[in-house]
Amino acid sequence: MKKSKPHAAKKDRIVLDTNVLVSGLLNPDGSPADVLKFILEEKVILLLNAEIFAEYREVLKRPKFAFDPFLSELLLDTLYQMAEIVTATPLNIKIPDKSDLKFLETAIAGHARALVTGNKIHFPEKQNKFKFSILSPKEFIASQLLIL
Repeated sequence: MKKSKPHAAKKDRIVLDTNVLVSGLLNPDGSPADVLKFILEEKVILLLNAEIFAEYREVLKRPKFAFDPFLSELLLDTLYQMAEIVTATPLNIKIPDKSDLKFLETAIAGHARALVTGNKIHFPEKQNKFKFSILSPKEFIASQLLIL
């Protein structure tokens, strides 16, 4: 009789706010960098849409960050290849920064477990009537360590 293989743990699906990406690159020892490592080590599934990816690219090119253009493009290409690309439906809700709607829309369309952001104030809890959490990088890492 063959033993059945244990089911692989289902990977969490997350949306990554641009501020976490940037913070992770600026400070390789912080929680945002740990979130990036989880993505790059394929411990979680990154959900992206075209708008979010375009924002990543635009922000990483800003002179104030002085990121190496080649390394930035290499990282972006890697993230894009690893990500699940989502087509999101526009939402008609009010949040403090309307440009952040794309993150909520992608989380909903991609059935995310979490939207990871350094600006939780941009996503008021009372607005979150959806089936995902809005977590800081530190909260997300703590939740993953509980799972592992």
